[in-house]
Amino acid sequence: MADGEDIRRHSASEPGPTPARGESRSDWARVRGMTEADLEQSVENDPDWKDVPANWHDTALPVRPGPKKLISLRIDEDIVEWFRASGPGYQTWMNAVLRAYVMEQKKRQKAKAP
Repeated sequence: MADGEDIRRHSASEPGPTPARGESRSDWARVRGMTEADLEQSVENDPDWKDVPANWHDTALPVRPGPKKLISLRIDEDIVEWFRASGPGYQTWMNAVLRAYVMEQKKRQKAKAP
């Protein structure tokens, strides 16, 4: 690359501003102009929040990811494919599902203890 030459490549699937250049795709002026009622309506209409209970924060726990342990694990192919179809991060999601199961089992054991 010659001095002063600046070559940049952009994917057709991700056009527009890039966070690496300090650019944002968010319309912060629109967000700042929203009222509390507008925000509540926006959350209510968001399909990602439709199954989230109103009191979700009562049982939410802050999580700091710790080190992971590398293991070899055999999992049914259809299970792996189902998670993999969700895209990047599917292994982290699998870990989260297992963690939720373990936490629920611990809660049940604690409730049964005398």
